[in-house]
Amino acid sequence: MALSFSETAPESPRPPHSDDDLLDAYSAAVVSAAARITPSVVNVEVSSQGTRRGGGSGFLFTPDGFILTNSHVVTGASSIEVTLADGSRCPASVVGNDPHTDLAVVRVSAPNQTPARLGDSDSIRPGQLVIAVGNPLGFQATVTAGVVSALGRTMRAQSGRLIDSVIQTDAALNPGNSGGPLVNSRGEVVGVNTAVIRPAQGICFAIAINTAKFVAMRLMRDGRVARSYIGVAGQSAPLHRRFVRFHDLPSESGVLVLSVEKDSPAAKAGLQDADVIVAFGEKPVTSVDDLHRLLTEEEIGKPSQLTVIRRTEKLALTVVPLGADS
Repeated sequence: MALSFSETAPESPRPPHSDDDLLDAYSAAVVSAAARITPSVVNVEVSSQGTRRGGGSGFLFTPDGFILTNSHVVTGASSIEVTLADGSRCPASVVGNDPHTDLAVVRVSAPNQTPARLGDSDSIRPGQLVIAVGNPLGFQATVTAGVVSALGRTMRAQSGRLIDSVIQTDAALNPGNSGGPLVNSRGEVVGVNTAVIRPAQGICFAIAINTAKFVAMRLMRDGRVARSYIGVAGQSAPLHRRFVRFHDLPSESGVLVLSVEKDSPAAKAGLQDADVIVAFGEKPVTSVDDLHRLLTEEEIGKPSQLTVIRRTEKLALTVVPLGADS
């Protein structure tokens, strides 16, 4: 007896995502991130001697009214007024100000606020979606979106010092965005928006949130960031695994020296461009943030060993940090 089998058509391949699907997913990510961060974003207005002279943005990072913003937004202000997301207006006071990183903390007497969720700026990558929220030109809670254009940029603060590990983005920023948050697709803050290159289009900068976390805690504790300096500009950089194994290094990254200031402690120690700093004293240096944390007030005038990789050699240099205001 012959057996017959019913033939079934082969399963059709799943069609690729359409442009509409991709745009919908992009829109949903931006909408979701904006909804999460907007309740934490504030408008900062400053006055000097009774005359309003401008302002910027900021964001709550604690439920009891502590706000992160830019130093250049509040420097020189005789009075500060903050407008919260619900429209209420509150006087604010400066808790601490750090012109060297263009960051400041102000506080309002407004309990039970919605703080922003702080992310990890070391985890972001070029090309990643980011969203900026702020109050450009007085337009409240304006949302713009773009990508991380580059990492590890340096820029000069108004104090004259270089700020390292700056994020470059093409998310549109305008006057008034300064101090507002740059967030990832989950609504976590990865940067503090700070500058625009004029007249270029799409070249904007944000201070990395990992730098901002460290600075904010110091400002809340001491009102200032006491630090030493050695006079280098650098960026976090990976090390070849061969060097790591050969020199028995504790990490696969360090700080690539981009420039050395003339007559600085680093110059006197013999540090050169393209050296990679891997340790300060007995502590490993895996990123620019590590080096910043180690250059504390206690290091001023104290000879310390700076371990560097120069081409294929590991060198130990002796550096004597100066005070940041020296």
